Amino acid sequence: MFCTGAVRPLSAPERGHRRDTRVEISTVTRLVALLPAHNEEAIIEAAIASLRAQLRPPDEIVVVADNCTDGTAERARGCGVHVWETVDNSQVKAGALNQALHGLLPYLGPHDTVFVMDADGELDAPFLQAAERYLRADATLGAVGGIFRGSSGAGLLGHLQRNEYARYARDVRRLKGKCLVVTGTAALFRASTLQAVSEARLRGALPRGDGQGGVYDVTVLTEDNELTFALKHLGYRVLSPRECTLVTEVMSSWRALWRQRLRWKRGAVENCFQYGITPVTWRYWGRQVFTFMGILVSATYIATILIALVTDSFHIKMFWLGVTGVFMVERAVTVRDRGWKRMLLSALMYELLYDFYLQAVHAKAYADAVFVKTRRW
Repeated sequence: MFCTGAVRPLSAPERGHRRDTRVEISTVTRLVALLPAHNEEAIIEAAIASLRAQLRPPDEIVVVADNCTDGTAERARGCGVHVWETVDNSQVKAGALNQALHGLLPYLGPHDTVFVMDADGELDAPFLQAAERYLRADATLGAVGGIFRGSSGAGLLGHLQRNEYARYARDVRRLKGKCLVVTGTAALFRASTLQAVSEARLRGALPRGDGQGGVYDVTVLTEDNELTFALKHLGYRVLSPRECTLVTEVMSSWRALWRQRLRWKRGAVENCFQYGITPVTWRYWGRQVFTFMGILVSATYIATILIALVTDSFHIKMFWLGVTGVFMVERAVTVRDRGWKRMLLSALMYELLYDFYLQAVHAKAYADAVFVKTRRW
């Protein structure tokens, strides 16, 4: 049976007891937001508030509390939203979402939509209204994702990440929303599209993931990147429109940034191997080759400078001054969104060290993938 107008709140059963894991929902066309959260009591209320402040707020908000040992679930319930607590999940975010979607999707209509957002995100008010409009206007769209800005704080490291995200946002806008990956920070899907992914996994047309037709592949490091591959192999497109913007958390330490980017980079490499070379993935393979060449060029550049300094053969040449000038202009122009003061700062080229750091992460990701080093989420 269906309840009228609301998702029924569900909680984990006592160990050893089975329960009906279906989420009941009305037959009215609806937008349901899922917030996967692991020990996010400090920020879960802000994420819920940003959903409720949307020009088109969700009809239902479900916090997917995954193995929480803090007050995440209690604070979410205190906000008046529904909470789904995972059961024996050892497959992190992807596994948590699969558990919730296994219960939710059977009761959603083909035109209902599901919005998945990380708990550390805060949407700008037009996001859902715009995303829903794009999705309903184009049947070939499999997902509408977001363009993110970095949150405040974290000193110089936070500043560098905010500049990086500003450049990414500029690139996506220049491509009119075309993006390589529908980011896991925030994305809207049709329920029927997620059902199609699940069914394709069951019949072997896509990697099987959890073996039960789960929407998300629980065997990978980057479930959002793999889901993008899955959608594109089923003939869908993905889009990140300029109206769909949000703020996401920045890493507060170099160690945390290293772990985050190592997971992203290695996951992207392994997703390419997972799918092989196909009409969809050849562009991603090309990007990996281009990045690898960039690592070699940077290593050669640094080695050349060091050798010249050690051998006292360092000389300034007009050609290289000209090349440096072009780079200075590029650094400044690409952070225009952040204002003229940061444009002037970026022209000083201090971000080269950050770029080299990210390339070192990427080199480590290649090595870990090749030598099949134990993966860590």
